[in-house]
Amino acid sequence: MTVSPVYTAHARATGGRNGQAQVAESGLDLVLATPPAMGGNGKGHNPEQLFAAGYAACYIGAMQFATTQDKTLSKVPADVSVDAEVGIGPRAEGGFGLTVALKVSMPGVDAAEAQRIADAGHAICPYSNATRGNIVVTTEIV
Repeated sequence: MTVSPVYTAHARATGGRNGQAQVAESGLDLVLATPPAMGGNGKGHNPEQLFAAGYAACYIGAMQFATTQDKTLSKVPADVSVDAEVGIGPRAEGGFGLTVALKVSMPGVDAAEAQRIADAGHAICPYSNATRGNIVVTTEIV
């Protein structure tokens, strides 16, 4: 697979799960902390939260783009939202793995059409393409 990036983000993390992360071009500077469920104090952000936010935003963009490519799809409403849940836990094979649950809300779009748009978005979304076959990703229209 060949990808020709049109944009590349730059971030630096130090200290691991109990450290800090900065995004170069935006000035975003985050304190990182292990969540209490994993033995930490939770007084900061964690990689799973950042992945969830990124996936949710990117997936909305992918659904919007899909409707510009397939004119049989309804437009994505301006008040669309995606709640992303990213879970982390041990894998049977060793190490750790992720799960993702996406809850898509498209007010004013019937459930069948919303599902068609969601499916089209998965075919385009870079997060969906990166995770496909690697982790379980579920999508629910709410």
